[in-house]
Amino acid sequence: MSYFDRLDANRFVPTRHVSGAWDETMQHIGPALGLLVHAVESDLAARRDDPMVISRLSYELLGVVPMDVVDVAVEVIRPGRTIELVEATYSHGDRVGIRVRAWLQQPRDTTELAGDGFDPIPGPDEMAPWDPTTVWRGGYLASAQVRRIADAPGRSRYWVRTDVPLIAGEEVGDLARMAALFDIANGMAIRADPEQVHYPNIDLTAHLVRPPRGEWLGYDTRVTFGPGGLGLTSSVIHDEAGPLGTVSQSLTVRP
Repeated sequence: MSYFDRLDANRFVPTRHVSGAWDETMQHIGPALGLLVHAVESDLAARRDDPMVISRLSYELLGVVPMDVVDVAVEVIRPGRTIELVEATYSHGDRVGIRVRAWLQQPRDTTELAGDGFDPIPGPDEMAPWDPTTVWRGGYLASAQVRRIADAPGRSRYWVRTDVPLIAGEEVGDLARMAALFDIANGMAIRADPEQVHYPNIDLTAHLVRPPRGEWLGYDTRVTFGPGGLGLTSSVIHDEAGPLGTVSQSLTVRP
């Protein structure tokens, strides 16, 4: 079973693997993030025959989405020869639940300049399996395979993968497949018992320095709660070849 079944060019129906951690009658937005990337990449392939890669994904989570049929639409906001800004929306009925703006760039060879300042993390074979359903409800978290080192409350290093296809019967790119796992970060470095404190994110921004490869997506995550109801989940993301970039999520902290 996949995360989504396609009904037509723009409409999709979620499966049980999409049900949320806070409320199982609502969708976990994780798979939707991957679906929107797939929509952006599919639109790009239909419009252009030159290479372009996504360097930033900025998602606004405008409201919860029920476990029901959704519509996906893509619009080019700023066309360009070497840089484009594209927007995609994820709607239920006439209400937009998620909006993403993606910056796309034409790649060029900067191999001789490549380098990073991020700390490496142990590989997936060096971490113990961890079952997220011991803490979280919902089909989405149950669909994830996790290997984790919990360093302290609000601080974890871990690897995630899933064998659930994004869309039934369709090939999707590595970035769309991995983007469906971006939102898992907020539940892997647990600062407070989610039965006592709710801390859903209201956005997610990913900055990427290269396309991902392989099955495993690695994280080095820190969760911070401020004194006035605001929070932040901040992650450096990796594949098995090294760092990919960062993922940040703004939280609303509600005891």
